Amino acid sequence: MHREDNEMSIEIARKYLEKAGYADRIIEPEASTATVPLAAKALGTTEAEIAKSLSFLVDGKPVMILMEGDARIQNHKYKETFHTKAKMIPPEQVEELIGHEPGGVCPFGIRDGVAVYLDEDLKKFAYIYPAAGNDHSGVKLTPEELYRLSGAKGWVDVCQ
Repeated sequence: MHREDNEMSIEIARKYLEKAGYADRIIEPEASTATVPLAAKALGTTEAEIAKSLSFLVDGKPVMILMEGDARIQNHKYKETFHTKAKMIPPEQVEELIGHEPGGVCPFGIRDGVAVYLDEDLKKFAYIYPAAGNDHSGVKLTPEELYRLSGAKGWVDVCQ
């Protein structure tokens, strides 16, 4: 990600969270948060509490699923829920279709038409940490706050 894009992306997420009254929850460590292990270390939490965002195409439309950082999609559950095989958006198309580049994908300030879902396993945590638009950020939220702020269409059970 180019530095200018990185800064633009976090500003989009920041404005979105500011409007909702949650900008003070953004954490910007000096260390990278681009991967789950890096994010957990930089934010001082467990890998499971990182709310990882994966982007898929369902019937040609972008879908984002937030899940535990150490979870994996279970193909059978995914297919039962979305009635299609899990097909991730290629990394070079994520920014175009979602609005943030890999390493900082979050549900805040995304493109219109992106359907957001949260995996049910996130409910077991007091706080979870999604990215805030770039690879040096996180947001400390309860699962219900994330659900509300993300405009999620629902809770799903698609992980192993």
